Amino acid sequence: MITSPPSRRGFLAGAGAVGAAALMSGCVTAGSSGGKSQSGSGPVTLQSNLSAPQAKSAMQKLVDSFNKTGKGSATLNTVASETFRTQLPTYLTSANPPDLLTWYPGSVADSYAQKNLLLDVSDIWTKPEFAGYSAAQQKLCTSSSGKKVFVPATYYWWGVFYKKSNFKKWGVKEPKTWDEFLDLCDKLKSKGIAPIGLGAGGNTAWVASSWFDYLNIRINGATYHRELLAGKHRFDDPEVHKVFDRWSEALPYFDPNGTALAFQDATTALLQSRTGMMLIGTFFADSVPKSELDDIDFFRFPVIDPKVPMAEEGPTDGYFASAHTAHKDEVKELMRYMATAEAQEIYLKGSSGTALPTNPKAKDTGTPLVKKGRALIEGAADVTQFFNRDSSDALQPSADTALTRFLAKPKEVGSILTTWQRDAQKIWSQ
Repeated sequence: MITSPPSRRGFLAGAGAVGAAALMSGCVTAGSSGGKSQSGSGPVTLQSNLSAPQAKSAMQKLVDSFNKTGKGSATLNTVASETFRTQLPTYLTSANPPDLLTWYPGSVADSYAQKNLLLDVSDIWTKPEFAGYSAAQQKLCTSSSGKKVFVPATYYWWGVFYKKSNFKKWGVKEPKTWDEFLDLCDKLKSKGIAPIGLGAGGNTAWVASSWFDYLNIRINGATYHRELLAGKHRFDDPEVHKVFDRWSEALPYFDPNGTALAFQDATTALLQSRTGMMLIGTFFADSVPKSELDDIDFFRFPVIDPKVPMAEEGPTDGYFASAHTAHKDEVKELMRYMATAEAQEIYLKGSSGTALPTNPKAKDTGTPLVKKGRALIEGAADVTQFFNRDSSDALQPSADTALTRFLAKPKEVGSILTTWQRDAQKIWSQ
């Protein structure tokens, strides 16, 4: 189920500085089986996909802090993100599941909640920890049956990232329009630099979806994009062909190793100045030494059609719990803690600090990069999540296959989109 986000103006009025967090088209999910309150022996297990060294360390500090509150005990189990993604259905259907899991709101969570796999946590949303969360955020985290099943913790932004020192050395500046972007690529290529890093190799093929998302919301708009991912339009429609026409203009400037390197390795290539820039979310900064973060900057994905409102990708991350947990009371205590300003600040200080807290009382790191990112999202006409978050985990592999094939054989785009539509239709009809 894809839901329409609230108006940006209405959300900002309710959420103040946190603004765009609740625009994330998202936490709406179907009902889950709550059952009677239960309490089991042993600590609550928190299954986390935040496996980058800084993020993993920050999560451990967060769990340690909770354990010191005297309100419960938790243990952290960290799994590589792509392993987590493939195993998530198994985790949630297991007879002995992890109690609490990091993951995503939106359609992804909805696909699990519709199967009664997520715990109803409506009662904790009445507690003091949630008093500052806006009405829009509460609505977004409420199921169609009136139950809340998600606790948001952070949100972040996507942009085209680069090294400030390199742009200065190369004598180039941030582009505003698509033509200026292509001109920038020409200049970098003339200097022997691969202009655009990608990072869609190995188990991070999903990174290529960011290019599809941004081109689509720049050309066809955010509403069309969401409707397309909901099956209301076809992937072989003329509008989608326009997306790939534009993408083809940029293909000569992509790093030839773009589909061979995972995003972590593509990050290294960017830091080592082997590529000039990279469309990526701020999570990539967890692979960047903190000493180098001050040299990192970004620009907004360029304008293609000035008549199309400027939407941005701004995903929300947080927690949902298994409906089958044997520690319902304890897991709710942990979720209450994760909603606090204290908890969110602990995580931000321990990680790269490039995410933004969803609790309106929590302080972000206040760096120039974060201030610029917050302004980007709060100034957006609309905010999308990301391909799978606005559709489902089940649809993501179809995108991975189609987009990887396009990058390898762009002249076959017609047959690629026909196949993509056929594969997607099978998923939508399930």
